[in-house]
Amino acid sequence: MKILFVCLGNICRSPVLAAVVAEHARRANLDWTIESAGTGDWHVGEGADPRTVASAQRRGYALAAHRARQLHRDDFRRYDALLAADAANLREIERRRPADATAQVALALEFAGVASPREVPDPYYGSAAGFEQVIDLAEHVARALLAKHAARA
Repeated sequence: MKILFVCLGNICRSPVLAAVVAEHARRANLDWTIESAGTGDWHVGEGADPRTVASAQRRGYALAAHRARQLHRDDFRRYDALLAADAANLREIERRRPADATAQVALALEFAGVASPREVPDPYYGSAAGFEQVIDLAEHVARALLAKHAARA
């Protein structure tokens, strides 16, 4: 399985989703490629937001090495799924989708089979609680994806 999580700037939500799912897949001895990107280019080359790094670290997930990157045309063929954190980024991914795309495109929570909420909220302008909520939702996505995988095996 090759999954690319996508948010706006690739410094808060998508890096957390990728780090959490990758760690859970590693613990389950799954050879999955889990990465992240942003639809915007504001933070390309930068690390994750310091609040994101701190909250992830408190929960046992490493984000210190993360460097933001922007969604590329090749991503639509390189990954099995491009999973958006929210509907606005889903629309942007769909807008950029080339005719030869092979990846599934969906909301991260819906793809994982999580009924509610539909979106991972952006914590950037909020409080520390928002960053913790992103990790909670990422863990929910990880558990759901692993359960979905086990059900197919």
